[in-house]
Amino acid sequence: MEKMNRIYNFNPGPAALPLEVLLQGQQEFSEYGKHGMSIMEMSHRSKAVETLNGETQQLLAETLNLPAGYRILFMGGGASTQFALVPLNLMKAGKVGRYILSGSFSEKAYLEAQTVGAAAVLSSTKEHGWSRLPAVNDIRLGTDTAYVHMTTNNTIEGSQFQDFPATAPVPLIGDMTSDLLSRRIDLTKFSMFYAAAQKNLGPAGVTVAVIHEELLQECAERIPTIFKYGTYAQHDSLYNTPSVHSIYMMNLVLRWVKEQGGVEELEKRNIEKAKLIYEVMDTSGGFYSGMVEKPYRSMMNVTWRMMDAELEERFVKESQLHGFDGLAGHRSVGGLRASAYNAVPVQWCKALAEFMIDFQKRNG
Repeated sequence: MEKMNRIYNFNPGPAALPLEVLLQGQQEFSEYGKHGMSIMEMSHRSKAVETLNGETQQLLAETLNLPAGYRILFMGGGASTQFALVPLNLMKAGKVGRYILSGSFSEKAYLEAQTVGAAAVLSSTKEHGWSRLPAVNDIRLGTDTAYVHMTTNNTIEGSQFQDFPATAPVPLIGDMTSDLLSRRIDLTKFSMFYAAAQKNLGPAGVTVAVIHEELLQECAERIPTIFKYGTYAQHDSLYNTPSVHSIYMMNLVLRWVKEQGGVEELEKRNIEKAKLIYEVMDTSGGFYSGMVEKPYRSMMNVTWRMMDAELEERFVKESQLHGFDGLAGHRSVGGLRASAYNAVPVQWCKALAEFMIDFQKRNG
């Protein structure tokens, strides 16, 4: 077998997966357990898939230290589908879904909600070019508020909330796609949160939605069956054929997280990884200029700009020659971005920091 040439993968999603997980998945690719077939070939009504599905839900609950009263749902369509399903299920007549806008994806969620019913902006920092986050500690809600929606980490812009509003009894909904499992979060503040898998949970194809049972009882009934959160809860996420292989891979990732020491240990590593890159930026004399103000920076997605687009393009091209991938910023904002999710080792971030220092010496 030819030796693998693993490069430094800083892609924003689909993103790096732990090598141990990939190798185990490879071993079981053609035969899952002793079943004589791949997990991808099995009926989702089979005992093996039912067991895998339930076990993965339990693993996720344990990994999150999920409080009692929540249901875990495995769904399809990514976070973008949740942008529509949240208002479809939770927006009631005479009520308004209120949105905290902190970046491109939170704005997309808001715009999608407007196609369903009454949606309003609760707070926004778009006028600041998303370089900071809205204040959330003193939010005041009208009695007509159906729910409050926020994005906890902004993948494109590179910002991350450290505080979350106390909205009870109004439900708080969190899009945690790019930072779930990366740090400890007080989940009791959220009546529901969701995350597409392709950042910290596993490969693309499955989306986790976690909803409190009380909120589940309030979901709309007069919407298509396949769009109801209640349908997935009632059928344990097996109402229709799920993305079985993605759930299997998530199972392996969750086991890996446990072996690493859990979310608490990964949070320590993620702080260390981000610090390595931010220190290079902050000591570069402006050669590398952060796109987000310091108090609002993300651990997961480090973003920066350089003197001009030509220099940024040269940086990307040279980085690729040195074994780095995924460092170009999102097409909507430009600049540079390093996404250091859980599976990105500390050593990769050290290598990137060293490359950045060397690049400045040669081009500064």
